[in-house]
Amino acid sequence: MNVQYHRLTDAGFAYAVRMPERMHAGLPMIIQLHGAGERGGGEDLEKAEIHGLANILTETREEDCVLIEPRCPEGSFWVAMLPKLKRFVCRMIEAYACDPDRVTLTGLSMGGYGTWFLAMAAPELFAAIAPCCGGGMPWNAEVLTMPVWAFHGALDDVVPLTETVDMVKAIQRAGGNARLTVFGDCGHDAWTYAYDEMLLQWLLAQKRTETDK
Repeated sequence: MNVQYHRLTDAGFAYAVRMPERMHAGLPMIIQLHGAGERGGGEDLEKAEIHGLANILTETREEDCVLIEPRCPEGSFWVAMLPKLKRFVCRMIEAYACDPDRVTLTGLSMGGYGTWFLAMAAPELFAAIAPCCGGGMPWNAEVLTMPVWAFHGALDDVVPLTETVDMVKAIQRAGGNARLTVFGDCGHDAWTYAYDEMLLQWLLAQKRTETDK
């Protein structure tokens, strides 16, 4: 994969991008939101890639997709930047000529919360979401009509497992398509197990339907 790092631009965030060496239009796009420990500015953008799919989509691998990892500024939180994040996602789809029907969203810890909240704020943008050890608003779960695969560690003492369980149950009660994977001997590092080849291929297989738009 071709790896590039972009400092703060008019897109709103500094970000890292991984894309094929032979880039072409119409590829699926994955947006990944990092945790609180990876916040910062336009320097050391590699830090935003410490956890997650960048460890699978390495520089030696060629995959027909685009991975975008924005950097949350120090002192801020993804849930406080939802309008800006929505604009950023739209700019990225346009900038890299990706298929707007194959845009998926994932994130861990603070980024897990960001995944739930951004998907609720802009459900029309995403074909699927994969939040990891975060929480959302169960009372608003009916807006999440896209497929959801959520992850959490049973021994998490930072974000309670109930945060994810409540979201998944609320989506299911509303008639949505949500499933949950709980790692039994795992604390607040469910991303170590969640981000694997199976999740990558699941994300890449998702496509937004006409009823989701």
